[in-house]
Amino acid sequence: MVPHLHKTSSRCVIPISSVSCQHRLMTNGANFIKVEKDDTLKGVSVIKMDNKPVNSLSTPVLMEMANALDKLESDSSCRGVILTSANPGIFSAGLDIFEMYQKSPDQTNHFWKCLQEVWLKLYGSSLITIAAINGHSPAGGCLMAMSCDYRVMSSGKFTIGLNETLLGIVAPFWFSDTMLNTIGHRQTEKALQLGSLFKVDQALDIGLIDQVAEPDQIMEAAKTEMTKWLKIPDHARILTKQMLRGPTLEKLQTKRDEDVAFFTNFIQKEYIQKSLGMYLESLKKRQK
Repeated sequence: MVPHLHKTSSRCVIPISSVSCQHRLMTNGANFIKVEKDDTLKGVSVIKMDNKPVNSLSTPVLMEMANALDKLESDSSCRGVILTSANPGIFSAGLDIFEMYQKSPDQTNHFWKCLQEVWLKLYGSSLITIAAINGHSPAGGCLMAMSCDYRVMSSGKFTIGLNETLLGIVAPFWFSDTMLNTIGHRQTEKALQLGSLFKVDQALDIGLIDQVAEPDQIMEAAKTEMTKWLKIPDHARILTKQMLRGPTLEKLQTKRDEDVAFFTNFIQKEYIQKSLGMYLESLKKRQK
């Protein structure tokens, strides 16, 4: 079933049911998400993730991202967004492991609701969304990139993929559905079970990314692609996007509470916590 749509200005927006992320953001003074209007393309903004060192998707980062997407969605002058990193070499390392390790059920619930909300807003955005992947993009970073309409990635020794199984955890159904819609069933089946991280040329070959650009040309490449999408009438593009992505969005919308409960119950199992703890210890050793 296709979600009911309402109109904001002349655009159709897939409505997102409210969670607790937004009102808490008002008291958060951090600035992990930077939004700038592009100075060469009218109606285009650039979202830069800036949570050093690796742009981990923590609760505060997700809250800021949800707020930024809301503001751009409601701005009638904005037609497109380029999502990138303020820290070249790393697009996003994915979910912040500390948000899942030794946390209370309430904290874990809130974190997962915020992640759900960001995905629903980004994957269901009426805006043209292009990911300029200027570095490594594992796990949740890959999810953010796949949620965009188009992906251009920097050349170099970078990788991208949903590698959750390598950490002993399982990508939820909406992660796998997003990948399934991007690279097809067989490639997804192998990639998720093996926790595959694809090199840039491999990602291009299977359709996980759409284009490769030199690191110093990635934003220019994203803007060049954006001009093609801007030529399409918004109403036709948005309705087409909604028809294609609506069923996937609706699937999570109808199972949000169930998904949160499953994740919290799963992540707090003793063997999962032990696996996460071992991974964090391995990170500490690498940093020495």
